[in-house]
Amino acid sequence: MRTALIGYGLGGAAFHAPFLSSSPDLELTAVVTGNADRAAEVAARYPGTEVVPSADGVWARADEFDLVVVTTPNRFHAGHARTALEHGLNAVVDKPFAGSAAEARELAGLAAARGLLLAPFHNRRWDGDFRTVARLVGDGALGAVHRFESRFERWRPEPKDGWKESGDPADLGSIVYDLGTHLVDQAVALFGRPTRVYAEVRALRRGVRAHDDAFLALTHPSGAVSHLWASALAGAPGPRFRVLGDRAAYVKDGMDPQEEALKAGAVPGGPGWGEEPEERWGLLGGTRVPTEPGAYQEFYAAVAAGRAPVPVADAITGLEVVEAAFESARTGDAIPLPG
Repeated sequence: MRTALIGYGLGGAAFHAPFLSSSPDLELTAVVTGNADRAAEVAARYPGTEVVPSADGVWARADEFDLVVVTTPNRFHAGHARTALEHGLNAVVDKPFAGSAAEARELAGLAAARGLLLAPFHNRRWDGDFRTVARLVGDGALGAVHRFESRFERWRPEPKDGWKESGDPADLGSIVYDLGTHLVDQAVALFGRPTRVYAEVRALRRGVRAHDDAFLALTHPSGAVSHLWASALAGAPGPRFRVLGDRAAYVKDGMDPQEEALKAGAVPGGPGWGEEPEERWGLLGGTRVPTEPGAYQEFYAAVAAGRAPVPVADAITGLEVVEAAFESARTGDAIPLPG
């Protein structure tokens, strides 16, 4: 599939381009960036890839591409995805998939009407630690799960000057749209659409107007509750996962190693890719259990085969949860989420 990657910030450079260029069934045909330094980096790392200064250059030559990957600032995700679909192009869209659930439904309807692939990029389903949790839940090692705790907590007390710190609602800069969407998606993947959402959402760092600290509690149909934390001001992060069942518990610290490997320029998918050393394995009832290898490459393998690795319906549910979380934080009430 001839692919145009729209955006070459951290997302494009680390989470998309390495997989698009290394997959045997995908071609990194073009990268869209108007930044001279990033254009030079693309030319050096991917000499066979064309650099296009704006997305309009892709739309004008839409017949030269099969797939568009959207990894621009959040406010542009839905617009770029819509334009790609209108030009007959399949699309992968970074998180947040859209600015609202209604906008996401519109995109899903457009893709269905045109018979095009539309894939939300929730790559964290292929984190090794999450794959391990999914395996333990699936094979009954924990028994009936009653609480799922999941965290993306960081210590970044000095904010960066950028749109993610902006208080403009159009920027979608809230940590709930950023790390929170991954946490919600993982909970939905494990336990299904929640029936109720409670949230506490705040902006804590000086000078920052966008939310940088959030707690969400989701009640699922089984009775399991997901407690989700995302923070940029956690000086002592809690465990990445703590999953409690009526038979056993699983506790895991640390982060999946794929992100750091990609930032360091590693080529994904080779021997040892995504593996963790034994000392980083989580504990199941006091016993260390091997962490499944992380496998971000499986996302694009599915795309290359013409399948959406993450259902658009799950991304829509995730945005409905986000909207309910903001309403809960505003009112102090738990918000029902109808089926």
